Order: sequence, then C-alpha cells, then structure tokens
Amino acid sequence: MYRPTLDHLADSLALTALVAGSPIVTLFLLLGVVRVRAWLAALGALAVALLVSIVAYSMPAGQALLTASQGATFALFPLAWTFGTAIWIYRMTVTSGHFDVLRRSFAKVSDDQRVQALVIAFCFGSLLEGLAGQGTPVAITTVMLLALGFHPMKAASVALVANTVPAAFGPLGLPITTLARVTDLPASDLGAMAGRQVPVIALFVPLLLVGIVGGRRGLRETWHVAMACGLSFALAQFLTSNYSSAALADIVAALVSAAVVAGTARVWPPRRNADQVTDATSAGDRADPW
Repeated sequence: MYRPTLDHLADSLALTALVAGSPIVTLFLLLGVVRVRAWLAALGALAVALLVSIVAYSMPAGQALLTASQGATFALFPLAWTFGTAIWIYRMTVTSGHFDVLRRSFAKVSDDQRVQALVIAFCFGSLLEGLAGQGTPVAITTVMLLALGFHPMKAASVALVANTVPAAFGPLGLPITTLARVTDLPASDLGAMAGRQVPVIALFVPLLLVGIVGGRRGLRETWHVAMACGLSFALAQFLTSNYSSAALADIVAALVSAAVVAGTARVWPPRRNADQVTDATSAGDRADPW
C-alpha cells in the first residue's frame, strides 16, 4: 500500500507542502486570472494533482487514477443528491406558501439585515451544514437572504463566508470520520482537536459578516450582537465536540447561537439607519430567484 511522507521532496516539509498546494493554486489561477469555466478549471486542477502525485510523490499511476475516481464519486453523488433535494424542497415550500412563513419567522427576530445575516447565514446555515452539508447551506441561505432584500452578490458572499466555520465538522461529523479512517486515528480525538481550533475562527466570522453587510458603521453598531453570536457558537461547539460528539457540534452550536442572537437583538438591539433596514413584508413579493 502506498503511504505518503510529509517531507518527500528533498527531505523538506516546506517544499513538499508547496508542491502539494499547486492544484489549489492552479484552480484559483484558472478561475480568477484566466477566467475559464468552472468545470474546465476543476479538470485543470485535477490534472495537476495527478501529475504531482505521480511525478513528485512517486505514487503508482493506477492508484492515483483510482483515488481520483473515488474522490469524484464521493463528492459528486452526495452533492447532486443533496443539492437537488434541497432545490426540490425549496420549490415545494415556495409553492405551498410555507417559505413565506419561514421568512416571516426570521424577520420577526429583527428587520435589520445585519442581524438577519447572522441568524440566517451563520446560525441557520450552520444547522443545515450539520445536517446535510454538500453546498446545501450556501444554496438555501442565499435564496433566503435574497427573499429578504439582500443584493445578490452580497447574499452569496455572506452565505459563503458564514459556511467557513461549520464546514470543518460537516454533515454529522463526516469530515472527522473520513479523516479518522484515512489516518487510523481515533475519531473522538480528531473531533476534540478540531473543536479546539475551529471555535477560535468562529469568534471572528460573525464580525466579518456584519462588516460585509453594513461596513464599518454597521460593525460599530452591531458588534455586540456579532460577539454574542460568535462567543456562544464557539463555546457550544467546543463543549459539544470535546465532551459529547463531534457529529453534533454544528447542530448544537447553531441552535445555541441562534437563541443568543435573538435574545441579544431584543434586549440590546443595534442602532439602525434607513440603508441597513429591510422591509421584510415587501420582500416576500420578490420574484422566485430560482
């Protein structure tokens, strides 16, 4: 069985890591600089990854191709199934009118877009990531933000940034269990270690979301809600992953932080101006973004 080493190239960890990151760099260059289509950029990054594994890491070509095919299958089928089901459920809720009920429920927490970004993109998105993953949180929360009056680019940006924290644990701890199988390390230890690292990032992401939505002024006016959101999420994620189960870390943290944000927004609401408040009642009349 092929086993990679951490310092395979010239006994240098830095050089090995630099070469290992070349597929990701290739993907970013093709997407951001050359501006090719996403599927072509993905194929280009895959070609570089195969070249690096075979030439630089001396991996047998058969195993490299088998690994690529298994990885593609593992990513494609859950993604297609989950994303397709999410769109179907969304369209069903829109047609039945239940999506408006959900939208009004979120709007009752606050009609301030900065708070809505925390509740929907961060809290609700983390709950979706903990239950489904595979891009579902970004897809659904982006649509919900659009329905509440967010600009399309801002809605997508907020949803993507918010998904950085819960993605480490993924749907029911899938990344942790996958890593445990690959490394033969205990899943409980890996989950606990992730639960000591990811909460540090969770402290700052809500502040970043508020800054994206409201700029510096919005950050000055809503910092206390964002801090309450980040602190509660980080603490719940740490305690759950270290003393209960990594599979439930995102779910518990999402529910706890949502309750804290709702309570903080009611007890200590942020100052608002006309540009930062959305009319939740009129947003329901917007066209179906799908």
